[in-house]
Amino acid sequence: MQRPLGPGEFSLKETSPLLGGVARAGDKLTSTYDLVEQMQYLYVRVVKAKDLPAMDLTGKCDPYVEVKMGNYKGTTRHFEKKTNPEWNQVFAFSRERIQSTTLEVIVKDKDFVKDDFIGRVMFELNEIPKRVPPDSPLAPQWYRLEDKKGDKVKGGELMLAVWFGTQADEVFAEAWHSDAATVPGDGLANIRSKVYLTPKLWYVRVNVIEAQDLIPSDKNRFPEVYVKAMLGNQILRTRISPSRNVNPMWNEDILFVAAEPFEEHLILSVEDRVAPNKDESLGKTTIPLQSIPRRLDHKPVSTKWYNLEKHVIMEGEKEKKFSSRLHLRICLDGGYHVLDESTHYSSDLRPTAKQLWKQSIGVLELGILNAQGLLPMKTKDGRGTTDAYCVAKYGQKWVRTRTIIDSFTPKWNEQYTWEVYDPCTVITIGVFDNGHLQGGEKAAGARDNRIGKVRIRLSTLETDRVYTHSYPLIVLLPSGVKKMGEVQLAVRFTCSSLLNMMHMYSQPLLPKMHYLHPLSVMQLDLLRHQSTQIVSMRLSRAEPPLRKEVVEYMLDMDSHMWSMRKSKANFYRIMGVFNPLIAVIKWFDQICHWKNPLTTILIHVLFVILVLYPELILPTIFLYLFLIGVWYYRWRPRQPPHMDTKLSHAEASHPDELDEEFDSFPTSRPPDIVRMRYDRLRSVAGKIQTVVGDIATQGERLQSLLSWRDPRATALFVTFCLIAAIVLYITPFSVVCLLTGLYVLRHPRFRHKLPSVPLNFFRRLPARTDSML
Repeated sequence: MQRPLGPGEFSLKETSPLLGGVARAGDKLTSTYDLVEQMQYLYVRVVKAKDLPAMDLTGKCDPYVEVKMGNYKGTTRHFEKKTNPEWNQVFAFSRERIQSTTLEVIVKDKDFVKDDFIGRVMFELNEIPKRVPPDSPLAPQWYRLEDKKGDKVKGGELMLAVWFGTQADEVFAEAWHSDAATVPGDGLANIRSKVYLTPKLWYVRVNVIEAQDLIPSDKNRFPEVYVKAMLGNQILRTRISPSRNVNPMWNEDILFVAAEPFEEHLILSVEDRVAPNKDESLGKTTIPLQSIPRRLDHKPVSTKWYNLEKHVIMEGEKEKKFSSRLHLRICLDGGYHVLDESTHYSSDLRPTAKQLWKQSIGVLELGILNAQGLLPMKTKDGRGTTDAYCVAKYGQKWVRTRTIIDSFTPKWNEQYTWEVYDPCTVITIGVFDNGHLQGGEKAAGARDNRIGKVRIRLSTLETDRVYTHSYPLIVLLPSGVKKMGEVQLAVRFTCSSLLNMMHMYSQPLLPKMHYLHPLSVMQLDLLRHQSTQIVSMRLSRAEPPLRKEVVEYMLDMDSHMWSMRKSKANFYRIMGVFNPLIAVIKWFDQICHWKNPLTTILIHVLFVILVLYPELILPTIFLYLFLIGVWYYRWRPRQPPHMDTKLSHAEASHPDELDEEFDSFPTSRPPDIVRMRYDRLRSVAGKIQTVVGDIATQGERLQSLLSWRDPRATALFVTFCLIAAIVLYITPFSVVCLLTGLYVLRHPRFRHKLPSVPLNFFRRLPARTDSML
């Protein structure tokens, strides 16, 4: 059952799934796996065999087990010449796809021509027991093998455990699934569900202070020396030292990102710019990151001198020579949060050092139920198909569901939990198409294509309430915005301490070091790019790997790129922010022009009361805001926010603007298209330039009031200030306010359409536009 909450195909839909096997809508459940629908599976654990009979003259056999359920068939690996093999492998068959009443477990002997039948064990489905955690695992038993006629085989036993369970079973993640029967063995690792952890990221701060006793090759010139620092594929340089001698000074900070466990060394080299495109190394030093001290606050660590190694060629041999020293202050900054996501929708705001973490304030639970109406993402055997899986990221924990093979309506029903340390964070859920089912070299060069993404901000959720919604999966393509399907999620945010959560709203969003020693915007952008590269590289080395394109899409790596669509969307967002203020100004203008005489009279009465009793002004304002908040409580949002195509200005975008947004950097388009886009950008920038110039003009007119640039205007203003000072000194302030308010609210009969005298005077003031070229 789905109920649309808004018009259009991109709207959010509220759903009522059978969570935990019980129909419910919005109530709080406490059992394990209570945010997903129960899925029944038939589990078969093949443990080992013993005393298998030989099927050839050598007296040995190459056994393997075939588990057969109707049209589904799964096999274990085979052992060469072994009569007592041990497999310990689990097979899972979805109960809703079972079309047989008998389970058949067959032991066969691997042969080049035809596999020989050794024996089998048969089970009737109505006699198989059920097990639901937290029940203990079912103990496997020995079963005598039977031949095809049902008679016992001489020798040969198979240890098995067979039971009906759910996806909550411990063996579910590692089991072979019947819906993956078409996936080859080397591709099975790419379809299993997994939990990943982001590597622990540190900022490496290198304060380059000075160098001593440098030995340049040409002693007749002043050296132009700088320091080049390398950490992995990150390369940064200091400026050229202003003290051009053999003892240069810099006192400059360089920041890198490093991930535990530390694999690269920090390499610093002193370079001499001997020609415009030629640098000469004056020595280098290598520093292991494990030896660098860790800093938790803003207190500086102690400095240290490092010997520089200079390699020289003497008599055909390479010798090391300690020629000079480099003075450094190096530390691992644990007081910062290493940003690998945009600050607008970050899922973690804690500092790197675990000693600075505060206690958690609650638990976030996510049930990934299913997807509906997915579009075909690739072609297989002449027809469209999709092999979908989900990835969810919150904090340092990434989760990946299993891949559902060849289905436009996949059902995952997997549940995950995270500890929450800050309510003002965002969980991101992405849906992807698996392009690595073949495994091995066949999948080389394949990509996991994106299907869509959902973001949910925790602070918009009510605590202890289960949200079940179907979210539209929206992607922006060069051809326009497109709905790729819907994903159904169940979300619950449980608060362990309401007082601690309320206290978080008074704390800084980022750790203290971001405010005591802030990093520049340029540094943050560069460090975030480096962090994303490190995270994607580490997670792509896991098994199964979380692909680079998946990590970059989840972390919004290209969000900083220029887009005309985003610029328009942000402009209309700004206009939306000022709309209430504009509405108030229009309302006040109607009051001043007596459009509604009764309202204007009431405003007069209220104004006179506030002037006579000024101590009521602030209480009246805050009481008014309180009443507005209480009034709007009836229309508070009841569903989480989701991707808004209208807000994103995606529906009305011009095709060329979308093509520009998806263009590579640097551009790969023909020169005539680039010229057209440049001219369009100049046109937009010209309008912005005009607005900025008008704002600057008004500010310069204010400055010219007392600058005597226009001597007559300044004389008039100074005289007015003197008269105003005397009048305001003599007249009580309440009388001045009362007269001013009555003048502003005067009847239209006493108004005229010409601009007022103060406005005429202000517009005649000089600005510096006359001095512009």
